Amino acid sequence: MALSMHKESKQHQMDSSKYVRYTPEQVEALERVYSECPKPSSMRRQQLIRECPILSNIEPKQIKVWFQNRRCREKQRKEASRLQTVNRKLTAMNKLLMEENDRLQKQVSQLVYENGYMRTQLQSASTATTDTSCESVVMSGQHQQQQNPTPQHPQRDASNPAGLLAIAEETLAEFLSKATGTAVDWVQMIGMKPGPDSIGIVAVSRNCSGVAARACGLVSLEPTKVAEILKDRPSWFRDCRCLDVLSAIPAGNGGTIELIYMQTYAPTTLASARDFWTLRYTTSLEDGSLVICERSLTTTTGGPPGPPASSFIRAEMLPSGYLIRPCEGGGSIIHIVDHVDLDAWSVPEVLRPLYESSKILAQKTTVAALRHIRQIAQETSGEIQYGGGRQPAVLRTFSQRLCRGFNDAVNGFVDDGWSLMGSDGVEDVTIVINSSPSKFLGSQYNATTMFPTFGGGVLCAKASMLLQNVPPALLVRFLREHRSEWADYGVDAYSAACLKASPYEVPCARPGGFPSSQVILPLAHTVEHEEFLEVVRLEGHAFSPEDVALTRDMYLLQLCSGVDENAAGACAQLVFAPIDESFADDAPLLPSGFRVIPLDPKTDGPAGAATRTLDLASTLEVGPGGARQANEADLNNYNLRSVLTIAFQFTFENHVRDNVAAMARQYVRSVMASVQRVAMAIAPSRLNSHMGLKPLPGSPEALTLARWICRSYRIHTGAELLRVDSQGGDAVLKQLWNHSDAIMCCSLKTNASPVFTFANQAGLDMLETTLVALQDIMLDKILDEAGRKILCSEFSKIMQQGFAYLPAGICTSSMARPVSYEQAIAWKVLNDEDSNHCLAFMFINWSFV
Repeated sequence: MALSMHKESKQHQMDSSKYVRYTPEQVEALERVYSECPKPSSMRRQQLIRECPILSNIEPKQIKVWFQNRRCREKQRKEASRLQTVNRKLTAMNKLLMEENDRLQKQVSQLVYENGYMRTQLQSASTATTDTSCESVVMSGQHQQQQNPTPQHPQRDASNPAGLLAIAEETLAEFLSKATGTAVDWVQMIGMKPGPDSIGIVAVSRNCSGVAARACGLVSLEPTKVAEILKDRPSWFRDCRCLDVLSAIPAGNGGTIELIYMQTYAPTTLASARDFWTLRYTTSLEDGSLVICERSLTTTTGGPPGPPASSFIRAEMLPSGYLIRPCEGGGSIIHIVDHVDLDAWSVPEVLRPLYESSKILAQKTTVAALRHIRQIAQETSGEIQYGGGRQPAVLRTFSQRLCRGFNDAVNGFVDDGWSLMGSDGVEDVTIVINSSPSKFLGSQYNATTMFPTFGGGVLCAKASMLLQNVPPALLVRFLREHRSEWADYGVDAYSAACLKASPYEVPCARPGGFPSSQVILPLAHTVEHEEFLEVVRLEGHAFSPEDVALTRDMYLLQLCSGVDENAAGACAQLVFAPIDESFADDAPLLPSGFRVIPLDPKTDGPAGAATRTLDLASTLEVGPGGARQANEADLNNYNLRSVLTIAFQFTFENHVRDNVAAMARQYVRSVMASVQRVAMAIAPSRLNSHMGLKPLPGSPEALTLARWICRSYRIHTGAELLRVDSQGGDAVLKQLWNHSDAIMCCSLKTNASPVFTFANQAGLDMLETTLVALQDIMLDKILDEAGRKILCSEFSKIMQQGFAYLPAGICTSSMARPVSYEQAIAWKVLNDEDSNHCLAFMFINWSFV
């Protein structure tokens, strides 16, 4: 009997472990469960067997094995798909690099030929007589003219399509010679290395007329879709104000010729905007590639004259465009060329680098187009998924509207309804008003929700200044993360009042009003690694009963771009607009903000010249004169220069317009002064400007604080916080900074809430903040209710005994993410006189929940 039971048990084990062939109905039932829960628990698997009769003959262990195998197959499928995608990218990139190598070899051969020819000419000139020397020089000039003849365009009939087709074909040939040939001396842009995950190959021009940039990249969209996106220039080119196709003519070869008038915004308040009158030619090549090429129509090229525009300076687009080639296995290889002459001599000398820099052109136009296409491709393929229930197109529309509204404010075009308001005798801040704001807000938005029916409008206060020795990305990052350093809560409250049913219940702002803290809630990266959209919640705190009405939380929709310090020529920008809590897709926006544009490094005369923030008005010199020759000392003392543009918009009623203007003028001057202080504080020293910022705070104050923290911990607990072999130099600070546990200090004041003043790298990671923005975070904001109660009960012990151990708990980062920790230690930090300096915390074994 016992032997029989043993055999049955052994047979049962063998049956449960052998391979099971599932019926299609069983597989279907398991797949339904897998789609809902790929990794069900043991109880869920047993419940599945009970609820599904067709699985009753299968053991729970076999069900578990099925789910393990199913997850393994899914993982293998995804990995195989990923490897296939990477292989296609590498194949296409390899083809692109081989073509680039061929182009460079042709360029080298051409340079070798020109070098040999010049050597021959120099030798013949040195051995010949004076007469023959003159003749050789003339002949040399004739030879060069034959090699590079000046294109002579015959007079073309403006009304004749054949004449326009001839211009289009010439434009196509010149564009292709730049995109894949050696017509322009291209130099690879720093920081743009090719690779399967890179944006592509980016190059800028050297020694050519105007400025030019070129980019080659790979995207997973078909050529026709890419062409459609690129032709819709206002959707991705942030500086495009409008693009009107005035005429479209079908070409005989199946292509299309379009006559286009485009207006672009000026980047700063100190220069005029540009417009373009161009011919755009869309056609296909024999290999199936699509080409969209474009050039300006001038008296030299021929063609019909363009529309006049008094507020714009007519710029010239030299042959530019897009070559879109189909890629094996799907996708496209794109070649982008932008070549323009922006008439740099018409702007003040200090601003000419903005119009003479091919790097700025590359970042604003060429790379922007490629990034936009890659973003659309990733959204289409599902690689990028946004939360919050918003569609990617809606979020992109928000970023476009913020940029456009800010550009409208900076430029203040008359045809949008803007008019100049009288100054107060000082020309540093410009005030413009618009009494018909619905024109530029758009007819799709209800202007009555922002502007009272009994009269009013929008007022904009704007200014520009020159910054020196301040990286634009670093400054904008500081302004974003440390809003309390420059913003005024009362002004923010006044700006947000336009969203209320009774817009002007809030009185005119009082600068220096109420303290506030901000919480940044990220929405999405609307441009790959370059531009991100977020919601900022401003939390107010009142100190008097009359301020209680103004302490409600306010919300801003904020767009930040260009904060990558390694991107050469990138414009850094921070634009924001008040929104209400509902935040509808069609909510009206009134943007304000900052824009910092780098100027190419330039010698600034004697070494004793100013190296801090300067007033730009004193440096405006128009005309070709004033150029200085650089000496050797000047080359070693150049300054990193940039132009900062500030614009703030406010709504107003007609009867308080002057009061609002005075408030806006005073506020912008206050912001400018704050930015000057910030610039002086964060500007790297001249000697170390080429080294960048140090990874840890190495000031004497930081070294002293680190020593106080470790000394106090040893005095109170009797243990060593760090294992430092040498107490000299900054060894203590380095070990404290790199400590694995989160260590942070907060202020110790009886009449104010504790605010964080220092944190090591682990502490900054836990709080999800930076050293700059750390002072905006209060201690009671990161602790949960249980943590606050424990700290209050242990506070007297900390002050008497010097330290206390706190149990495990949950705290919150600045991005509202929960963080768990196994234990915390709090201790008093004493200075050299043994007086209380601050309170230190160490959160041990922390992790995000």
